[in-house]
Amino acid sequence: MNKKDKLLTIGQFAAMHGINKKTLMWYDEIGLFKPAVINPENGYRCYNYHQSPALETILLLRELDVSINEIQDFMKNRSAGSLKCLLEKKTADLDMQIAHLQAVRTTLCAHHQNMDTLLNMDISEISIIEKEEHCLVTVDVDRNTSFEQEVELITAETEKFRLGRLHKASYGSMISVSDLQNGSFDNYSRLFIEIPFLPCQAGLHIMPKGRYLRAFHKGEWSGIPKRYQEILDYAREHNLTLYGFSYEMGINENVIDRIEDYIVQIEIPVSG
Repeated sequence: MNKKDKLLTIGQFAAMHGINKKTLMWYDEIGLFKPAVINPENGYRCYNYHQSPALETILLLRELDVSINEIQDFMKNRSAGSLKCLLEKKTADLDMQIAHLQAVRTTLCAHHQNMDTLLNMDISEISIIEKEEHCLVTVDVDRNTSFEQEVELITAETEKFRLGRLHKASYGSMISVSDLQNGSFDNYSRLFIEIPFLPCQAGLHIMPKGRYLRAFHKGEWSGIPKRYQEILDYAREHNLTLYGFSYEMGINENVIDRIEDYIVQIEIPVSG
């Protein structure tokens, strides 16, 4: 007898495939995968090596979260074409899951960085940092835009990019450097959404690569104009030219209860 034709007990066959024998018993009960032979004397299930490819296919599909009903349908009409289509669909689903997990990881890293900054920062410090280019989704606002309207605008954009949940992106506001230099410290012109892994494309705002002046403000928003004046003074004293926009983003919203503890991170592109 060919060794591959030799019958294996349910325990041996299960061990060979790294599964519990109860799984094989269940597959038999639902008609998904039958043993090669059932001993008429004791009812023991026996399998042979030639059944391994079929079982491995089932286990692969289960690992890809294919439903039992889908697997049963496939196993009844197995073909290269049907397996190709099924695997293509599940590969696409898996790619979406991977993209989601990468976005979640990026969000977690951003929160971790913010918490590290909070624990080690000097609120009074103004520093120069290097940043990579980022593409931002933006919506236009002005002094007459109500908070309710801002929420509607942000919600519309998150739906457009299928974010699903707010925590999957970072949010902030923008004010032009020209307005800051003119003393219009409350003339915010845009809200921005920074979405992980968003490729640059037409219609998006580019936050340029390069040097940025970074500062922080703690407390109510009414104190931000004073902080901006300190930033402008710092730039003049150090012969720095501010350009483009100032990007404001809260970095401790998820660990505070009082507005007095709110910390805004301010980043402005500089040259010189």
